[in-house]
Amino acid sequence: MSTGLAVFDSTVQETNVWLKAIEDRLRPCDRQQAYGALRAVLHTLRDRLPTEAVLGLSAQLPMLLRGLLFEGWRPVEGPSNLRSQEAFAQAAAAGIPDRLKHQFGPEDIVRAVFGVMDERLDSGEIRKLILHLPEPLRSLWPAQYWAF
Repeated sequence: MSTGLAVFDSTVQETNVWLKAIEDRLRPCDRQQAYGALRAVLHTLRDRLPTEAVLGLSAQLPMLLRGLLFEGWRPVEGPSNLRSQEAFAQAAAAGIPDRLKHQFGPEDIVRAVFGVMDERLDSGEIRKLILHLPEPLRSLWPAQYWAF
């Protein structure tokens, strides 16, 4: 399917690459479940970060995912105070499709999405982002970000 606008076709293609990577990490996940997992984790992360960090993250995302990140955002409410891995995973679980939650625990799903973000985003930008998170949440990211 082509929209006739290169910028739209490109962002749909890039978004599908992200979704495919999530599917691969969470087999036998389908495209809809991958989308639900990505959306839930991005929103939970966004709601935990200060505004400037959300804006920095958005600059790294494909245009379509940038829109997904900002969907429903209320920056005036400020960052949530989720501090533990369990609390973060449970907050994300609220938006993760039930079929996927029956196959994987919420923490595994969060780690899978963060793993894809690690593959697709600049590592220096991820390090900046993680500095805004409390230490227990940092270890949800791939190991190279745990101790800095």
